[in-house]
Amino acid sequence: MHACAELEPALKGVSFATGAGEKIGIVGRTGAGKTTLAVALFRITELSSGRVILDGIDVSKIGLDDLRTHIAIIPQDPVLFAGTIRSNLDPFSSYGDYELESALDKVHMRDFVRSQKDKLNYEVSEGGSNLSVGQRQLLCMARALLRKAKVIVMDEATASVDMETDGLIQATIREQFHSSTVLTIAHRLATVMACDRVMVLGDGRVLEMGEPKALSEDPATIFHEMTSSRSSAEEMLK
Repeated sequence: MHACAELEPALKGVSFATGAGEKIGIVGRTGAGKTTLAVALFRITELSSGRVILDGIDVSKIGLDDLRTHIAIIPQDPVLFAGTIRSNLDPFSSYGDYELESALDKVHMRDFVRSQKDKLNYEVSEGGSNLSVGQRQLLCMARALLRKAKVIVMDEATASVDMETDGLIQATIREQFHSSTVLTIAHRLATVMACDRVMVLGDGRVLEMGEPKALSEDPATIFHEMTSSRSSAEEMLK
């Protein structure tokens, strides 16, 4: 994948498959290709070669609206639109109040919304600046739940959220997205170890992929090296 012929491809022969509902942790140094995978999935930049197949469908053969209706991304610093919580969750007025509140309940945000004077019509500032990063992430997760997204890309926040909020986010992924495939660009070891499999990327290639416990216990693997000490792990997961 690349923007013009003169540039070296950002991804080089990457090939992997996931099962329905599988949780994949993606790790690697800066420039390894983690974000580029998401770019390819969402067709932000078109592939120069290769294919992305979802449920047997080549995503390049369908419209962008159809593709992006069934996948979702929750970025490390999610940004909301100026407007109400209702309009941020449901910009096309496709759902009723019960469905919106049910989604908020599943991501542990219903009590906060109900505590506000205007409830679902609570005004969100430009970019969501009057909400915490964690609250913005949880609202993005509620939106993904409403859309019943089949694939979710999660750029896991690190210092952006406190441990309690991080726990809520991880619990939501486990409990509410059990039937969705979740690709997590992981920055915390705990998140990696909780995934079904971990993919180690380097220089635009898949260096290894397997169950995190098995890889971490195998001294011949790169993942073992990454997780063998706290300092090296923090460096490798940046």
